Amino acid sequence: MKLKIGNVELENNLILAPMAGVTDLPFRLLCKEQGCGLMYTEMVSAKAILYKNRNTGPLMEVRPEEEPVALQLFGSDPEIVSDIAAQVEDGPYAFIDINMGCPVPKIVNNGEGSALMKNPKLVEEILTALVKKVKKPVTVKFRKGFDDDHINAVEIARIAESCGVSAVAVHGRTRAQFYSGKADWDIIRQVKEAVKIPVIGNGDIFTPEDAKRMLYETGCDGLMIARGAKGNPWIFSRTLHYLETGELLGPPDKEELKETILRHAQLQIQFKGEYLGLCEMRKHLSWYTVGLPHSSSLRNDVNQTETWEDFYNLIQSRI
Repeated sequence: MKLKIGNVELENNLILAPMAGVTDLPFRLLCKEQGCGLMYTEMVSAKAILYKNRNTGPLMEVRPEEEPVALQLFGSDPEIVSDIAAQVEDGPYAFIDINMGCPVPKIVNNGEGSALMKNPKLVEEILTALVKKVKKPVTVKFRKGFDDDHINAVEIARIAESCGVSAVAVHGRTRAQFYSGKADWDIIRQVKEAVKIPVIGNGDIFTPEDAKRMLYETGCDGLMIARGAKGNPWIFSRTLHYLETGELLGPPDKEELKETILRHAQLQIQFKGEYLGLCEMRKHLSWYTVGLPHSSSLRNDVNQTETWEDFYNLIQSRI
């Protein structure tokens, strides 16, 4: 299923959600190879770009082979967010996305991320400024609401559409839920019925069957996969195959798993250097090896490795 956002036509409607500390360049490359139609950078602070924080550079790096990629910004000052978006939009980004869904306390306590959902007027100001200053399509990601007493995803979606936003992504949980409980897919359906721009559904897509069910139950245009992709870039190729043919492919065999872990580690080392790259691989390995026999002792041993050679030998001998 193709998906058009603004003037950009995607190969398919499967999207990797932006996840801080997960969707860096190495992981995105693996998901792209598995057929992912659109990816986002990890979220980047508009203020950090403004103040030339050196940590923003690696977060914003995109390679031609992974495109299209959206740059996801967060911030709460309409002028700063829109000025920074205009400043960076000539970069290799298909869209500029604004984060209104992050539940992390330090972001929320700063009035950013999902805290913005408590202030629809400010949402309107930010999106109006963005659309006015940026030539590329603007998208926005938000949640069902801030908490159960403030469910306003439909209102935020209507504001976004009226401001000229090209698509919205809706996570079916409130900020109060973080990632617990069950995602409410009905709110995604309500948003889809309320606006004409593309609606991307997010929350609890862990299998190809989940993806098909979300399409059926919500009528959404795009499917955004978050935690279901951790340690599982194959979810994209398996879901595409299932949606196109109805046939459910099995998970990767041990050889493919091993090959992917080693390739992921090599990409991390290329991108971040040996020490940092291998440190990053520790969390990814814990996701790749969920359910494997003796996985906890393997993870423990990997945590002690400091060289590519040690990591390589461990993976080869233990998976």
